[in-house]
Amino acid sequence: MNGTSSPAAERRGPLLLGVRHHGPGSARAVRAALDAARPAAVLIEGPPEGDALLPLAADPGMRPPVALLAHAADDPGRAAFWPLAAFSPEWVAIRWAQEQEVPVPVRFIDLPAAHSLAAETDTEADPDAAGSVRPDPLAVLAETAGYDDPERWWEDVVEHRGAVREDPLAVFEVLGEAMGALRQAYGDGGHARDLVREAYMRQRMRAARREFGDAYAVVCGAWHVPALRAKTTAAADKALLSGLPKVKVETTWVPWTHRRLARAGGYGAGITSPGWYAHLFAARDRPVERWLTKVAGLLREEDRQVSPAHVIEAVRLAGTLAAVRGRPVAGLTETLEAVRAVMCDGSDIPLALVEDRLVVGDVLGEVPDGAPVVPLQRDLTRQQRSLRLKAEAQERELELDLRKDTDAAKSLLLHRLRLLGIGWGTPAASRGSTGTFRETWRLRWEPELSVRVAEAGIWGTTVEAAATAKAEADAAGAAELGEVTALAERCLLAGLSEALPAVLRALADRAALDTDVAGLAKALPALARSLRYGDVRGTDASALRTVAGGLAERICVALPPACAAGLDADAAAELRGHVDGVHGAIGLLEADGLRERWSAVLRALAGRDTVPGVIRGRAARLLLDDGRLPAQETARLMGLALSPAAAPADAAGWIDGFAGGGGTLLVHDERLLGLIDAWLTGVPEQAFTDVLPLLRRTFGAYEAGVKRSLGELVRRGPSAKPAPSRAPEGFAPTLDPTRANAVLPVLRLLLTPA
Repeated sequence: MNGTSSPAAERRGPLLLGVRHHGPGSARAVRAALDAARPAAVLIEGPPEGDALLPLAADPGMRPPVALLAHAADDPGRAAFWPLAAFSPEWVAIRWAQEQEVPVPVRFIDLPAAHSLAAETDTEADPDAAGSVRPDPLAVLAETAGYDDPERWWEDVVEHRGAVREDPLAVFEVLGEAMGALRQAYGDGGHARDLVREAYMRQRMRAARREFGDAYAVVCGAWHVPALRAKTTAAADKALLSGLPKVKVETTWVPWTHRRLARAGGYGAGITSPGWYAHLFAARDRPVERWLTKVAGLLREEDRQVSPAHVIEAVRLAGTLAAVRGRPVAGLTETLEAVRAVMCDGSDIPLALVEDRLVVGDVLGEVPDGAPVVPLQRDLTRQQRSLRLKAEAQERELELDLRKDTDAAKSLLLHRLRLLGIGWGTPAASRGSTGTFRETWRLRWEPELSVRVAEAGIWGTTVEAAATAKAEADAAGAAELGEVTALAERCLLAGLSEALPAVLRALADRAALDTDVAGLAKALPALARSLRYGDVRGTDASALRTVAGGLAERICVALPPACAAGLDADAAAELRGHVDGVHGAIGLLEADGLRERWSAVLRALAGRDTVPGVIRGRAARLLLDDGRLPAQETARLMGLALSPAAAPADAAGWIDGFAGGGGTLLVHDERLLGLIDAWLTGVPEQAFTDVLPLLRRTFGAYEAGVKRSLGELVRRGPSAKPAPSRAPEGFAPTLDPTRANAVLPVLRLLLTPA
């Protein structure tokens, strides 16, 4: 306390600093007020369980944005966050207290998380909150001042204020009076829970008064200031707090992101432009000029032609717009309009990039190693560092070559996390290669994943142990065969060899009891992929072969009767997809005689009139592609299926099964096109009108280029051969088989997997 005329000397009672959460203007005003008042203690809106973690805020490894995470000890999914950015008034107050020559005590005074988290499961909802809508204090004040945009009003009266040296407490007095008027008009604003929170805050303030007198400061949301000033008795507050439910909670610091601070990210007290606010807080002079320089740099990185002249002109335009609108300085609205007009040539596309990268931003905070975490999080952090797999807020693609040890280890980690429900990475289609030795992931770390890690901590202390235990539990609780086969595939991808025995036992048990051929057919492709991945990754998947072989044999026996059981159109289409899946899976299995047995099943399906046309046509096509059905037999089956006596719907299904799925093959296989063309030219004139819509349904889905090529082939006749011409100089008129076969060893070497 220095100076007899300081604001603290004239003030009666504690210093109440009502702020806007995550407001840089409030943050600067809080620091100026604390410098002027020099309180003996600082009380901050937040859960008291976080008091023990406050010393970590001074750790050099702590870099906001961060959040205080509290979760129920027995149910980590029941959690709450208290985010803090570098420009949050609460964070500024914490750091001010810790930076003093003699550190000032700083404490949280909001309702404990033990009560607030327990209330989330309380079945008795607040009757006052039902059907009510809480007013937005900023919106009410902005409307009263004649503004249609609360953000613009806040910028004009707070963010764009000049120096606060003359009276650093004036803004808090004015804001407190305004909130007092709002509380008189709206009461608790439809949130009766606030009354309980404010009662607890007053109790903590009474405890601080006994220890420090009135020489302490309170930093809280401006909405609560009138309630904290109110004259109430300790007994009345105690009555409000009696009987509150309670749970045991655990707290820690977790990284947060600017994107999650935005209202669009789901945080209730969020802001619309965290990146812009961070810039305003960091840039103490010429914020618009510095901001537009950042914008120019971003656009130049995206190969847009932006020069210093563009920056100068954008600064002038933003200032002119602010003057025309009567604003003290250019705000975000004027700045973005200037960017669109000058740097983006009026286009909203590059402007959207500016809004995403700079107005919101992907800044990810950091917490020190000393922050308490569950053992699973500690193991995950260790693996992230050893694999150089950094958690980042901005989405990025990661290409992995599974033949490399480091990339294979990254793949295992990401697959294990997915099995645990921690969606840090999402598999994506690989570029330029479809080989099983390549993987592509899209990585993006969201703050909520810290909660998922805490939840998964019940399964084990390491990622591998937790994923193994989770897989075993999922196998035991799976209700369908398809769930277990998918789980077996995920276990192989994640390298969980210790979980495979339990998964395979569950798989064998359910396969033996499952009589639904559709379920069996749905499960087989996953098993075949699992065997393939096991080979590529060096995982022993031999135990799956017996199960897969038995499953394939049962499908071969049960499929023909199931297809002849009077299926409707939807069921037939679904079973047609399963036939495709089984066909591809059997091609991957190396069981003696299985392919011949499957070919016999397809031959039976193709020749039975009781089987739906879409399945008969597909079976014929698969046999033809494998070279197991002569062209003459295919033409006979097509003629029977498309005869005038056949039902139009069944004929359409046959064509769809035979020629559906894309027409590229018809372009390159003139034999196949010739069969269809020969049937079409033989359709009687009176039946052509009935057939035409059915053909359009199949061929109408082809791409435009395929349609043009097919039309050209049909115009000249698919069976017509080009007129023989004299061979070019240096080439023989016909192919030399001996010379052609010389390249086969090289092709075999290139195409054989490593």
